[in-house]
Amino acid sequence: MDHLSRIFSPYDTNPMNFNPLRDVLEASVDFELLRRSPMKVYLSATNVRTGKIKVFETSEIKPEAVLASGCLPFLFQAVEIDGENYWDGGYMGNPAIFPLIYGCETADVLIVHINPLERAELPKTATDILNRINEISFNSSLMREMRAIHFVTGLIESGAVCSHNLKHMLIHGISAEAEMAGLSVASKLSTDWAFLTELKEVGRATAEAWITDHFEALGRRSTIDIEVTYL
Repeated sequence: MDHLSRIFSPYDTNPMNFNPLRDVLEASVDFELLRRSPMKVYLSATNVRTGKIKVFETSEIKPEAVLASGCLPFLFQAVEIDGENYWDGGYMGNPAIFPLIYGCETADVLIVHINPLERAELPKTATDILNRINEISFNSSLMREMRAIHFVTGLIESGAVCSHNLKHMLIHGISAEAEMAGLSVASKLSTDWAFLTELKEVGRATAEAWITDHFEALGRRSTIDIEVTYL
């Protein structure tokens, strides 16, 4: 499947644009209730025409927005919304942090990493090289936002600017680098139930460990060194 996607586009292999994820979404999520909810949800997608990021806010979220936010262009046709076509938001914002800075009162941002930031081994096969390129590309937008946050934080802490004019963000991160780096490229296309269950358990164990070690830091300090991790 991976090799075929490099030769044939989804417009060749799926001309009717059938997407089984739509049925799952509509059966699992009450989008009308979500849009009326006071909970703030942001989904990002990449505008194919302009290359700019599009952030869908709670009132705009519908099945198409969710499909757009996860539309990998080698696997799915671009998702059209209001005359514009969108691909996965990870190309321009993975995740987009700025809506949380300007649209929420809390200073805490908790980032859940699903792509490893580092890999010890040099990729040598064509598939491994392409996979690493994708990982770096998807992490690059996060790196840029972290650089900006680090710069502003430095200005605030040094007293160079008034903290009332800029928001002092507290950054946290949950990651299972060893487990994620150990997964093969093919695992990204795996829908094996045992594998998905294993991922769930790894995620739960990692989150529980983070809560035990860092919960008391929420609202007080960052628990990740932005300079060491992202710069």
